Amino acid sequence: MTIALRAEDEIYAQYREAGVLLYRGFTIREFINQCFSTAEDLGKGRQMPVHYGKRALHFQTISSPLATQIPQASGAGYAFRVNNEDKVCMCYFGEGAASEGDFHAALNFAATLKCQTIFLCRNNGYAISTPTKDQYKGDGIVARGLGYGMHSIRVEGNDLFAVYAATREARRISVEQKVPVLIEAMTYRGGHHSTSDDASRYRSKEELEYWLTKQNPVTRVRKFLEEHKLWNEQLEQETRANARNQVVELLQEIEHAPKTPFSEFVTDVFDTVPKHLQEQKEWVESIVNKYPEAYKDSH
Repeated sequence: MTIALRAEDEIYAQYREAGVLLYRGFTIREFINQCFSTAEDLGKGRQMPVHYGKRALHFQTISSPLATQIPQASGAGYAFRVNNEDKVCMCYFGEGAASEGDFHAALNFAATLKCQTIFLCRNNGYAISTPTKDQYKGDGIVARGLGYGMHSIRVEGNDLFAVYAATREARRISVEQKVPVLIEAMTYRGGHHSTSDDASRYRSKEELEYWLTKQNPVTRVRKFLEEHKLWNEQLEQETRANARNQVVELLQEIEHAPKTPFSEFVTDVFDTVPKHLQEQKEWVESIVNKYPEAYKDSH
């Protein structure tokens, strides 16, 4: 959990960590610009939507291939240990990613070389449409950390305060002992995996209803805040309305914003643009110049 970390701690995330970026200061405008690949997109339109990143916030850009960020996080944690820095690398992933080979290589690397990395696995019960019972045998993900000789803990992932306490302690252990820590947060995916997924095909209404009502983490935190006079229904409605209005206004503004010029697509990667990319760039320029009306926003 991000609030238990420091601002300079590095983060390698997957697809479900938008809240981490929001907490660190990534704005709604930045989110929308990334999704629309506008000229204001920090990634210059080179990434798929929802693949955010911002160097100033110590949040590494999300990659599409599953689990690639896990060994990268081990490497960052190794650098912090070698340089004797008071920093950790937090790596977020799901239990489905833990079935990838990169997961095992990363944990072995981190444990053996004593990397200052916290691995946080969101075990939400389903890797897209595959339930955990069809993914693995054994006692979940936490036992794998123990097998690699790592400090490991399983926490109730729908309990905000439990996850905070576990993350805070994991950071202390990682920095003081210069070792990695594995956290398995047991939770549930309340929605579909994606817009192309129909979760009703592989789980019952009763199952979903239980998790959305009895174990909903947002509801649980809301009740706690209400009991301590920190939240109420009126404040809830006003906050939701204000957030919705902000998003709608920005969507209407950014939807037709200029895109990143195609000339930028070959920059920032090489010191000198390679011959094959330069040829491709010139070919694209010839097409744009030939049909200027079709590409009037591309320069």
